[in-house]
Amino acid sequence: MTANPATPLLDTVDTPDDLRKLKPADLRQLADELRTEMISAVGQTGGHLGSGLGVVELTVAIHYVFETPADRLIWDVGHQAYPHKILTGRRERIRTLRQGGGLSGFTKRSESEYDPFGTAHSSTSISAALGFAVANKIKGQPGRGIAVIGDGAMSAGMAYEAMNNAAEAGNRLIVILNDNDMSIAPPVGGLSSYLARLVSSGRFLGLRDLARKFARRLPRPLHAAARKTDEFARGMAMGGTLFEELGFYYVGPIDGHDLDALVPVLENVRDAAEGPILVHVVTQKGKGYAPAEEAADKYHGVQKFNVITGEQAKAPAGPPSYTGVFAKALVAEAEKDDRICAITAAMPSGTGLDKFAQLYPKRSFDVGIAEQHAVTFAAGLAAQGMRPFCAIYSTFLQRAFDQVVHDVAIQNLPVRFAIDRAGLVGADGATHAGSFDVTYLATLPNMVVMAAADEAELVHMVHTAAQYDDGPIAFRYPRGNGVGVDLPEVPQLLEIGKGRVVREGSKVALLSLGTRLGEALKAADVLEAKGLSTTVADLRFAKPLDTDLIRKLMLSHEVVVTVEEGAIGGLGAHVLTMASDEGLTDAGLRIRTMRLPDIFQDHDKPEAQYDEAGLNAPQIVDTVLKALRHNSAGVNEARA
Repeated sequence: MTANPATPLLDTVDTPDDLRKLKPADLRQLADELRTEMISAVGQTGGHLGSGLGVVELTVAIHYVFETPADRLIWDVGHQAYPHKILTGRRERIRTLRQGGGLSGFTKRSESEYDPFGTAHSSTSISAALGFAVANKIKGQPGRGIAVIGDGAMSAGMAYEAMNNAAEAGNRLIVILNDNDMSIAPPVGGLSSYLARLVSSGRFLGLRDLARKFARRLPRPLHAAARKTDEFARGMAMGGTLFEELGFYYVGPIDGHDLDALVPVLENVRDAAEGPILVHVVTQKGKGYAPAEEAADKYHGVQKFNVITGEQAKAPAGPPSYTGVFAKALVAEAEKDDRICAITAAMPSGTGLDKFAQLYPKRSFDVGIAEQHAVTFAAGLAAQGMRPFCAIYSTFLQRAFDQVVHDVAIQNLPVRFAIDRAGLVGADGATHAGSFDVTYLATLPNMVVMAAADEAELVHMVHTAAQYDDGPIAFRYPRGNGVGVDLPEVPQLLEIGKGRVVREGSKVALLSLGTRLGEALKAADVLEAKGLSTTVADLRFAKPLDTDLIRKLMLSHEVVVTVEEGAIGGLGAHVLTMASDEGLTDAGLRIRTMRLPDIFQDHDKPEAQYDEAGLNAPQIVDTVLKALRHNSAGVNEARA
């Protein structure tokens, strides 16, 4: 189904200014058309679906009531902002979501004045909204900070740090808690269960029963009105507890899909002298689209799909994913060693640890969106003799760097870091790229850093990490499928700090780290055809370096090129430092380092991103030829 849906009312709305001209009675139709348009668009592009469906009415209500963009609206994480994009002048481009040159899948300052703050990692919205609110207060100009944050994101400590500091903003700060009882996985930890306990407590239910008995004795109109006060009874039971202790005036919970309730409440909040205010809104992830409502993950992230049936497009059958290979290898290790346990930060399925949890629930821990806690928790486990694997995406491990340094590396504790989504990640773009982990980990004393060149190497590295008790160890691997090599029946125990030569040559040496090995081998084929005998080495370790192998190759080749899918300061920097320290460049050796460019690359297909980064075979060949200071014709003539 490719025809765009009929949306006569939505067609009249290009910006929130147009939206605010509508009558309140028209908002229900607008929300229905907005939901239909979003389903149609994501069906064509893929992307995040369930979260956006859950906030359609909330999006309409916020833009209808508040003076955006003067009132700064910040969507925590931002993956639920597709309806927001449609209503803020970007509808014509909505079918370019997450494609090269198209709209970002998250909010982005450079994209629209209605995106005042870029988001893609969770739990930052309240801090940012507080900054906007206080800045306006200092300047003496109007404008609020409005943060929309999900219950899953409220499991991160940063949200509470911001709330604890929010009193200065007064009524200029509004926090809308979007409570859908689900983030990506079911939320864990304090807040979600706390809210559920309070709403279902005997104290609260007793209050409801008392109110109902009283209401039955009232005349019918008053009885009907009293039934609607149920939501306010919840507020009476819950207000004055957690949020009010943090200095917020609490309103809610209210039905996030009921525009007749949402709009008046938000208008009251807008006009209130009290503040800061927290509005507790209850929504349903995947609302209004049956396949999403019925799915376990509420269609959090989807491929292109058939709008009528909900059936998602399936990628062609291929090798297993790196994530799946890691999970299977870890399960195999845990079968033999009951000290092995696994920790994830709200990404059990994304890291493959949901499979581990099914088999070893007592040794599996999802700590919520709390990467700092995850790392220090793993450090405590390691200090008590366990063998913890902390599986966190590269981009999210950045949030716990201090804990990696202070709680793990300095104490030399054997925490195993399984770093998924290493390198460029395609449609999720710069905010989710695993560009920096080699750089920020390999700089640390005591740390061992490995990178898998293929899925078989990943199996070996899981086994090696499981057996390594001398300190912290990390291994990185990319998003997506492996290259199709056979998986070993028995994993190898890799010697720490030792690489391997996969192709012997004599003139050019390509030193690869990670999954650029395939491109290095392709480049070697081209160079051989040009008469340049080429060695290809898979270093395996960014730290400690295989200094013996690197020294041998530098002394026996004219050109050495390092190739890695990471930022400046990684493998290439360490190799150059070693060569400089040992004087290996003094005799005229030509060394070149190939790495990600010093920019934040926008979303695109991974192969296009790596082409832009200059890390595919043709660019490797070109780097070698330039190092030799002659073009390919000159090389061919020299060979002849």
